Amino acid sequence: MAKVELTINGKNHCFEVEDRTLLVNLIRDHAQLTGTHVGCDTSQCGACTVHMNGEAIKSCTVFALQANGAQITTIEGLAKNGKLHPVQQAFTQCHALQCGFCTPGMIMSVAGLLKNNPKPTDEQIYHGLEGNLCRCTGYVNIVKAVKKSAELLATQKQSR
Repeated sequence: MAKVELTINGKNHCFEVEDRTLLVNLIRDHAQLTGTHVGCDTSQCGACTVHMNGEAIKSCTVFALQANGAQITTIEGLAKNGKLHPVQQAFTQCHALQCGFCTPGMIMSVAGLLKNNPKPTDEQIYHGLEGNLCRCTGYVNIVKAVKKSAELLATQKQSR
């Protein structure tokens, strides 16, 4: 067993975990934050995407011990003071979900993409979503949501 100390969604945590524990399992099983999904266990689907130290990562590919001391943001941590994050708003407004299984990972990936590239082209959006699979929507509304997210984030920046 190993001790892991990290911050998840602004709260400090300390857990005792087996050395082989994956970050996704720490988040779901130890921190009880089940918005981060386990889809494939092979890093193909992106349902487990979270932000670690501000970068979007697939939490099924990271051992919990590698996240020791890290700042983790999950889908539950994006909304602030009861107000949805602009990417969450856009996904809702653009109907960019069907069953919802991939949605948390998509949203976390899009938030990471737009942090690094606030005005992506269509090609950059497609490339940014390559690591996330949706088996329901055909991606049309997801791409619309990315564009709407970029607009909402730009408006939010301007109003500050």
